[in-house]
Amino acid sequence: MIAKAKAISHGINGIRYITGESHNKKHPEKIHRIMDNLLPSHLDAMGIWNSMLFTLSAYKNMKNSVIRIELSPSPEHTKYFNPADWKDLWLEFLDEFDKQKIQDKNGKIISNQTHLMNSKHTVWLHTESNGGVPHLHGAVCRVDEDGNINNDHHIHLRAQRAAEQVALRRGWITAAQVRNNNIHQVNNDCMEIIRNMPEWSWVSYKAALIRKGYSVLERRDSKSILRGYVLQKGNAKYKASELGVGRNLMASKLYQTWIKEHSGSNQPQRLRESKYVTRPSVGYTQYEHGTVPYRLTTNGDEHRFYIPEKVLTMFDDEFDYRFISNAQELTDMAVSIFVGLLAAQDVNVGGGGGGSQSDLPWRDKDDDDLKWARKCALAASRSLGKKPKTGFRR
Repeated sequence: MIAKAKAISHGINGIRYITGESHNKKHPEKIHRIMDNLLPSHLDAMGIWNSMLFTLSAYKNMKNSVIRIELSPSPEHTKYFNPADWKDLWLEFLDEFDKQKIQDKNGKIISNQTHLMNSKHTVWLHTESNGGVPHLHGAVCRVDEDGNINNDHHIHLRAQRAAEQVALRRGWITAAQVRNNNIHQVNNDCMEIIRNMPEWSWVSYKAALIRKGYSVLERRDSKSILRGYVLQKGNAKYKASELGVGRNLMASKLYQTWIKEHSGSNQPQRLRESKYVTRPSVGYTQYEHGTVPYRLTTNGDEHRFYIPEKVLTMFDDEFDYRFISNAQELTDMAVSIFVGLLAAQDVNVGGGGGGSQSDLPWRDKDDDDLKWARKCALAASRSLGKKPKTGFRR
């Protein structure tokens, strides 16, 4: 079972999408109300939103005021579910969600328990995807009925852990099992890319992985030399050291692996030279008026930034989750470039020629935040591509 959670700013738009009132829903008749919590019966999207606004009235400056949750069990486990079964599943998941305490590596609590069971929320069943796979969408008020703010720190991890616990209790397949089942395909994808490369280039290898739907998280040293990488697809992450045979897909062994795969051909066995790229210093790490927190996780390390609110609003509009299935990946990449965590020159935005340099220039000294953010959004879009949302896919 897979679960996703995110605190969002566009509450009314999210609720309209969930309830099927959005004009962009192709099959609104395949959306059914499962339950409402602490809300009057049978409200429409605007009624739900207005009720939440009443609870949020003491927190008018709160940007991300609604928590969006998607819960997708494997279809074989819900084949005979009726509405009451879906409601039971949601309540069991929410109970586990509220129990989660997120700790750092030293055992210090960095995200306290939430109170979603005591918060206004609405839950709807969607079955409009191509395969007809049913899944739940929920919109939860960020403030509970006692005036407590539901913590959104590591909220995606909280959702994943809750889904794992429910799946284990019910004897369903877990995200970890999905990861283990898929690792063979990940190995095949990596080796296929290497075999099809006429000459070795990390930039080309990374771009090909992204085109196959992977996120590539790099680990570089102080001199910007690649020391490791992690592949991510959906909720599953794969360290390079866990892939291949004899760790032959580690960053330090990739070139030798390419040589071995091409040893019987007449291909020139050389490393493509690339111009040295100096990374910009990472910025936006201190709170300033008009900024909001944003968290990025790379190679298991979390980075916290304070992004101008107008910039995140622009990214939300540019990568609207209602229409773009990889909105989160696009936003993360755009923010990474914006703050300097990922150099723009490391993003492949060209026409597929495999060059080592990006068509996107560095931030000009005259660029304000919004102008630079638009360049970052364009680079992310060209690198990952916007994938239209045609229905929930597991």
